[in-house]
Amino acid sequence: MAGLGDLEREVMARLWDAGEPLTVRQVHERLDPDRGLAYTTVMTVLDRLAKKGVVTQQKADRAYRYAAAQTREEMTAALMLDALSAAPDGAARDAALAHFVGRVGPAGAAALAAALKAAEGR
Repeated sequence: MAGLGDLEREVMARLWDAGEPLTVRQVHERLDPDRGLAYTTVMTVLDRLAKKGVVTQQKADRAYRYAAAQTREEMTAALMLDALSAAPDGAARDAALAHFVGRVGPAGAAALAAALKAAEGR
């Protein structure tokens, strides 16, 4: 899964916040009005996200409803795994992981340690 652009991330945030499928109009209304985005721009973004498999598209009456295909957490994990799999070898991947852990701070490191401990117990 490729990374998302700024507007795509903003659209995804509105879909996740809604917790239910939204029409293009509903997404458009929830976006920052100061951006001055056209309805058709939002429609194009949602169509592209659907083609990427990031959102689902369901026909309801005369309009499509869009929903996130994954939770925020699932998508974040997939993006992280994609980035790690791009490393040319195990040493580069390990170095990237070490660099990441060094940048997440104490709370993030504690959360990672807890997740690793839970994974070992499975």
